[in-house]
Amino acid sequence: MILGFSDYEAQGRRLAERLEQTFQAIDIHRFPDGESKVTVPAELPERVILCRSLDRPNDKLIELMLAARTARESGARHLTLVAPYLCYMRQDIAFSPGEAVSQRIVGQFLAGLFDAVITVDPHLHRIERLEQAIPTGAAISLSAAPAMSAFLADNETDPLLLGPDEEARQWVRAIAEPAGLEYAVAHKERRGDRDVRVVLPKHDFAGRTVILIDDMISTGRTLITVARALKETGVGSIRCLVTHPLFADDATRHLQEAGVDRLWSSDSITHASNAVALDQTLAKAIRRLE
Repeated sequence: MILGFSDYEAQGRRLAERLEQTFQAIDIHRFPDGESKVTVPAELPERVILCRSLDRPNDKLIELMLAARTARESGARHLTLVAPYLCYMRQDIAFSPGEAVSQRIVGQFLAGLFDAVITVDPHLHRIERLEQAIPTGAAISLSAAPAMSAFLADNETDPLLLGPDEEARQWVRAIAEPAGLEYAVAHKERRGDRDVRVVLPKHDFAGRTVILIDDMISTGRTLITVARALKETGVGSIRCLVTHPLFADDATRHLQEAGVDRLWSSDSITHASNAVALDQTLAKAIRRLE
């Protein structure tokens, strides 16, 4: 059985249909003081999947804990978490004394609840494997690149894919090469959370359709800076394709004002820009666990 939450229900139902399994929504009641009452089915099969993306995670993590513990009491013996976006993965080191290393703490928290964790394109810096952050029986990191590559092959003709910095090169290359698309990477200098300078690669952008590629958009400051620089080159059209559409601080509007005329994302996080479904990618990984 797949148990899902209202904020990610459409994706959970698609995944259940893909796996030919039953879907059941978890009931959440939030009290005026901010606490949550979580209700799962009274009787559950031995193998249960909880499906919820962990953007804006603080309340979600508590509700996930309550649901997982109660699922065990209701008969589940093996619990898998499918969280296409995985929170708190960026801070993997303490930069000053007393800072919480959230990747390790949240990773251990999830490992204590679940026998397996499946996610998509987690934002890992100093570790190579997801199980180093989540020490559970199976910690599986999937890539949205094949689905995104297929989407571009079906919807675009001869675009240039552009990564905003060297960190994005891996995603740009993984999307471009299977579809035989041209790609390049800009150089970024970050001076603060909201102060970014970008140098475009040497390339003839005039008249081209350029698709900005990244694993996530939060404030979108880096991509906004790239888009503004591209506008000065005589570019034909600027589009954006991202795995995780976090979109904080009215980022969508700012991207459009910077010249981005189309904005696409995977459905790892529910957003109006969702264009690339991940249920097939996730279903393949779940079947390998069985």
